Amino acid sequence: MNGKYRSIQMLLGLVGMILVVGVASHDYGDALSKCVLFFEGQRSGKLPSTQRMTWRKDSALRDGADVGVDLVGGYYDAGDNIKFSFPMAFTTTMLAWSILEFGSHMGPEQKNAQEALKWGTDYFLKATSVPGKVTAQVGEPNADHNCWERPEDMDTPRTSYVVNTTNPGSEVSAEIAAALAASSIVFKSVNSQYSKILLQRASQVFQFADQYQGSYNTSVGSGVCPYYCDFDGYMDELIWAAAWLFKATNRQSYMKYVVDNIHYLENSTMRQSKEALFVGGSFAEFGWDAKHAGINVLISRLVMNTSKSDPFVRHADKFICSVLPESPTKLVTYSSGGLLFKRGGSNSQHVTAMSFLLLVYSRYLTRFHRSLECGNIAVTPSRLIQVAKTQADYLLGSNPLSMSYMVGYGRKFPRRIHHRGSSLPSIDTHPKHVKCLEGSIFFKSKYPNFNLLTGAIVGGPDINDQYNDTRINWSQSEPTTYINAPFVGVLSYFKAYPHP
Repeated sequence: MNGKYRSIQMLLGLVGMILVVGVASHDYGDALSKCVLFFEGQRSGKLPSTQRMTWRKDSALRDGADVGVDLVGGYYDAGDNIKFSFPMAFTTTMLAWSILEFGSHMGPEQKNAQEALKWGTDYFLKATSVPGKVTAQVGEPNADHNCWERPEDMDTPRTSYVVNTTNPGSEVSAEIAAALAASSIVFKSVNSQYSKILLQRASQVFQFADQYQGSYNTSVGSGVCPYYCDFDGYMDELIWAAAWLFKATNRQSYMKYVVDNIHYLENSTMRQSKEALFVGGSFAEFGWDAKHAGINVLISRLVMNTSKSDPFVRHADKFICSVLPESPTKLVTYSSGGLLFKRGGSNSQHVTAMSFLLLVYSRYLTRFHRSLECGNIAVTPSRLIQVAKTQADYLLGSNPLSMSYMVGYGRKFPRRIHHRGSSLPSIDTHPKHVKCLEGSIFFKSKYPNFNLLTGAIVGGPDINDQYNDTRINWSQSEPTTYINAPFVGVLSYFKAYPHP
């Protein structure tokens, strides 16, 4: 392909993306309400009287009994019935960051978002209640994934997987510390005493994670792998937690930790462990496993236009250039309909996380009167907002299929999502216990799910902008909490600025 043809093709692609966005108008406030409501459908434990998603009922009320600790509560990560602390903590951190950056734009949804956040932090206070121990997971994943049953009916083992001083788990512990620290800032003006409790625990858990370093891949092993193995090492989580603790406390010791250790993420390294291959460091990665781009964007707000800006601002700029469709150093791909794609399944997690960082960084650039360059292309803060909007609008229905990938939003959305509780009849309509394999007929059914998991964002279409609405195709049809969490912030922004 010669250069001229490639340039024409890129131009046509960009025009196509602009046209798709230009013809659509979305109710971002409605989408935000649904995006927050989704978390009620993922709740584990004793549900409150204020529960709005009423087809869900109490579940897993004896969690932690095997280790003598109350571990009732928290969130199921996706369409299964396991409580994985690593992605749950990232979900909590991102909910907190969404509220911190965009809470003033949320209107009445700010209170609901805070309640969703507190459901997570309440659980993590329990999961870290014993000094020197952190609960990494509740539920035996292989048994759970072999069953298709409602969380209210679970009869699979609710094994508690705990990391400690001799069997450490720095990545899961540090992510929990980050979640508690970020959340403490949110609650500082809402419930100061609760905020202090969160911050104190965050500091303690961070100290544990740093003092007893090691990966939970080895400590927990098949409990988390292959589902949520840590593939890039735990230093990014330790630095991420220190960054949030600095933001929460302004203690220079935390910032020193960040500065002293950031070099570990500078270059890619590979090392073999018992359970997984670790790949260390990439400025372009951000999600439940890799925190690199998030660290640089978060810290850039504190050091931009100062002598301490490097390497944070430099790498944050490089991250932006890795995402923009016109950038000569782009590391993502785009479908012909304009959706961002990165390697791995459940692509919507990348779309929402990248879009969130684009919006946050655009705010920081604007605040400090900065722009950046990707090769010879000048990039202004408004361009970051435009790209984030194309991604949000695509997920809400501005795409070749005219399909919303948020359940309950728009006229056309996924009806057969990969989600146990949603696909089986509720206890209200079918009170009889549904055993492990008895639910298989509902999994294989071609009929729409019985219960609407309102606000759930599924994995999304393939690179050809096609979507197969079937539960079997889990990478496309399964929702997760960490898809929705950053999108709460994205939708809050566009609720306030629908025509940026």
